[in-house]
Amino acid sequence: MAKPVLKSGKGTRSKSLRGADTALLIIDVINDLDFPGGEHVLPWASRMVERLAPFAARMRKAGVPVIYVNDNFNHWRSNFRDVYRHCTRAGSRGRGIARALRPHATDYFVLKPKHSAFFATSLVPLLEHLGTKKLLMAGIATNLCVFFSAHDAHMLEYDITVLSDCCCAESDTDHDLALDQLQRFLGVRVCRADEVKRKGRFRRPAHPSKGSGRL
Repeated sequence: MAKPVLKSGKGTRSKSLRGADTALLIIDVINDLDFPGGEHVLPWASRMVERLAPFAARMRKAGVPVIYVNDNFNHWRSNFRDVYRHCTRAGSRGRGIARALRPHATDYFVLKPKHSAFFATSLVPLLEHLGTKKLLMAGIATNLCVFFSAHDAHMLEYDITVLSDCCCAESDTDHDLALDQLQRFLGVRVCRADEVKRKGRFRRPAHPSKGSGRL
């Protein structure tokens, strides 16, 4: 099962955030953007960071588990730290995005081999462990990994909200079409981060974790 990111130092591990019925899934933002079209994603991803970073901070403060689900870039012997180092290496197109959205010690991480956050991963057991029924989804790219993940989440009967200003794609057209398809055919709720209610939406865990750390 996925674990919270370790703090730097002597390996202090944060406590599990159990009891929240909502979780925030952040998909593929630890990304070098080294793929055809990645140069087009970069400016949209930079705008996404401005909304997603403070929203994730607000969710942590509210006791909502934040789960990074990330591609392994075909590095089958890697772990999350290795993926982070790969994506923040000198010359990486996505270095600034990955560094701006660096996970905290209270966060969870899951590595995935394909587009969907659910395919061949430990995400479902983790969500069951946390008692999650509702998913807030964000990340890269709206029309690919976010789209496929939302599709699978729908099949698994989670209540889904996709944060339109916390996702990005190569173009407005790709982004908007994916969101429209999710709304029309899956009944996914689409809204901006600032439209998520600040009070009364989340059930806090009995013992929320404190503090934050670095990879």
